[in-house]
Amino acid sequence: MFARSLSGRLILLFLVVLLLAADVVATYHFFTSRYPGANDFASRWAGARAFWVDGVSPYSDEATRQIQMLIYGRPIPPEEEQEFDPGPFAYPFYTVFLLFPIVWMPYPWAEAIWLVVLEVCLLAGLLLALRLYDWRPPRWLLLGTAVWVFVFYPHARALLLGQFAIFVFAVVALALWALKEERDVLAGFCMALSTFKPQMIFLLIPLLLWWAVRERRWRFVASSAGWMILFLGASWVVEPGWLGAFLGQVGRYTSYTAIGSPMWIITHIPFPFLGTWGEWALSGLAVAGLVWASWWALRQGKSNWFDWAVGLCLVVTNLVAVRTATTNYVILLLPLAMVFRALQRRRVGVWWILLIEVALLVGLWVLFLTTLQGKFEHPSVYLPLPFGLLAVFVLARRWLVVER
Repeated sequence: MFARSLSGRLILLFLVVLLLAADVVATYHFFTSRYPGANDFASRWAGARAFWVDGVSPYSDEATRQIQMLIYGRPIPPEEEQEFDPGPFAYPFYTVFLLFPIVWMPYPWAEAIWLVVLEVCLLAGLLLALRLYDWRPPRWLLLGTAVWVFVFYPHARALLLGQFAIFVFAVVALALWALKEERDVLAGFCMALSTFKPQMIFLLIPLLLWWAVRERRWRFVASSAGWMILFLGASWVVEPGWLGAFLGQVGRYTSYTAIGSPMWIITHIPFPFLGTWGEWALSGLAVAGLVWASWWALRQGKSNWFDWAVGLCLVVTNLVAVRTATTNYVILLLPLAMVFRALQRRRVGVWWILLIEVALLVGLWVLFLTTLQGKFEHPSVYLPLPFGLLAVFVLARRWLVVER
């Protein structure tokens, strides 16, 4: 019986690997070999390649020149940075370790592999969200949602750009599932991996550590700290000056990006009289409210209130991050799944879920296409999803927190 079960799993694994390999080949043949793109991935890949192949820092001017040659075919002078993203590496150094296996191949093949990895991450993140919140949609709705997650505006944009946001979404979903299953070492490893994009999880990590200390989940705390020490230590061993160079590139980010957080948008475009002080005040109030709500939720001592606090945390993070992107909204699929789970408990809940998915799909694409400014999104595209979820999580919190 054991041998039969093992052979069945090996056959399944072989078929999955074969399917993914076919996906890579098809993606290369029909897409990346003809229309190379995924600029967000290209910046990280070319920077990592500059380090491993040419021996120069991924934050160096030479690495940035190689990135620009890959994306634009020419260097971008400073006076053109408002029109063309100069595309510096601008990620934690340990990103080069993740990309090490694919920097040795031509970019179209590396891009094809990465896009397939992101497809797997997006689907895996959805399946983990189903398990995490015990959401059990009927089969037709599950299949429809699986298609929806690939064509929903923030997700589709993230895929086309090769955004690490999808990878971070998947590892955060895996970390939360691992915590639920008391696999704390795995959860700690995943949380360390999520720091590839700190702006997506800078509020979530303190919340999870706070919860872990309250629950005496010391293995999670130790695993998170241990893996981060390993990532940072390995980075300093091979590139001692990386942190200063990284912070320097992050500091320059605002010089060539026109849009800040949703809070920045609110206080600088529809209500410009609020300005920077208003942005800081609203952001501070949002974070203070999150801290109070999390403290109250953790005191309840129930996993469903912990889920609510995590969902609220992800929403607030996207509202107040100094610089964000609609591609980062892929992580909001987690609080969305919690909303869908609660909706399904109603008699016609599945139809409400379908209606919301269609409204979000059509609404955000129409908003994007009708407000597009040259090559750039209009700031209004940043607002509906996070503010809508904030309203639901604040005003309907007891409806969201249902007993399973």
